[in-house]
Amino acid sequence: MNKPAGVIGWLALSAVLPGAAHLRAGWTRTGLALLGTYLGILLTAFAVAWQADAGLAGRALGWLTAISVVAWAAAGCWFLLIVHSFIVLRPGRLPRNGQIAAGTATGVLAVVTALPFVVTARYVTVSQQTIEQVFGGDTGPIADPWPGRDRVNVLLLGGDSDENRIGVRTDSVNVASVDVRTGNTVLFSLPRNLEDVRFPPGSPMQTRFPDGFQLPVGVGGGREDLLFSVWEYADQHPELFGGRQHMGAQTLKETVGYTLGLKIDWYALVNMWGFARIIDALGGLVVNVDQDVVFGRYNEGLVRAGSRRLTGAQAMWFARSRTFSDDYTRMRRQRCVFNALLTQADPATVLTRFNRIAKATQGLIQTDVPRGMLEHLVPLAAKVKRARVTSVPFVPPLIQTGYPDWELIRHTAARALKNSSAKAVTTTEPIAHTDTAAAPPTQLKDGCDGM
Repeated sequence: MNKPAGVIGWLALSAVLPGAAHLRAGWTRTGLALLGTYLGILLTAFAVAWQADAGLAGRALGWLTAISVVAWAAAGCWFLLIVHSFIVLRPGRLPRNGQIAAGTATGVLAVVTALPFVVTARYVTVSQQTIEQVFGGDTGPIADPWPGRDRVNVLLLGGDSDENRIGVRTDSVNVASVDVRTGNTVLFSLPRNLEDVRFPPGSPMQTRFPDGFQLPVGVGGGREDLLFSVWEYADQHPELFGGRQHMGAQTLKETVGYTLGLKIDWYALVNMWGFARIIDALGGLVVNVDQDVVFGRYNEGLVRAGSRRLTGAQAMWFARSRTFSDDYTRMRRQRCVFNALLTQADPATVLTRFNRIAKATQGLIQTDVPRGMLEHLVPLAAKVKRARVTSVPFVPPLIQTGYPDWELIRHTAARALKNSSAKAVTTTEPIAHTDTAAAPPTQLKDGCDGM
């Protein structure tokens, strides 16, 4: 073989079919061993992919360290394979210029073939670091995740913590109740401005507020005794809990659970302003704004009506502004932003901006979900995508936030759960369903046509 093109061609073939160059050079046993090993790995990978399901994806979260090590090893092996393939092809027989050309091509090809494995290892490492930041240390596997349970209930919160604000106020309060067998889900939404909040009997907050959450009106008529303040109040008054600190999350879980007649298993708090970093990392968010939205302390900001690509800050102001508006309109706009985010965060965009997105998630999520539960929650989330989702917003005219009918709230929640459990999944396509008995259709418009 005395032509550079021939050497480069056999090297390129070896990059996709290891052992080809060795067979060409007469290294028969080595070539067959490399080719057989490669085909065995390939067939195994195809078999795993064929049988793969959401359960395997969940279990893979516990193998991140091993996956990273394997990826780095594969990168090194592929690099050495190309270099050794070049050596066995005896490039010394080429003319000098040919040796330079073939050697340069070998270096480029070795790096190019190793690069996907390096990127994979890096992505896996970043993913592991992100998971550890959000879920803490590994608690070990959980053999029976739903002992005697038909449903799991997760409190989903949107908070407004910021450098310029003290504490956490939960501006968005939702509960996702998921049937562990079918994935059928009921999403309950409670208004942030719910008054006279009641606490579980015998709890420290119930002892302090036996007639409901009531505090003196603040300066300027501001209210700090609404649902969105429960977390912050509990955090600021550890004396109610025998000196225990940071009781806000547990207190709000118990309070919302008591309000709906449910046992809340876990919570997840998302910093609403942290979403702005996610949106910026994705390159902005396209939203069809149905009418102008004014924001700012002096009404100096404006998101104009129409199809707009919003920056992270603009999207958050669009979702959070109450200027010339109210809490219920804001709730609809928040659903609009979340839906747009889920729709536009496609796999290609996420992969190309993975590191930026992972960095943006730092400090974004706070939760008490055990890390060991992740392998079970991933397949459950896959069930939810194929199942029926019922939305029950507790807003006027169903309830009046100033004078809530607590029995009606619990009755409505129980009825929605009963209906959800009775409906079997008959399609593989996601089904959006709204319980119109809970609130009229006009209350459920997303506030951004076309999304």
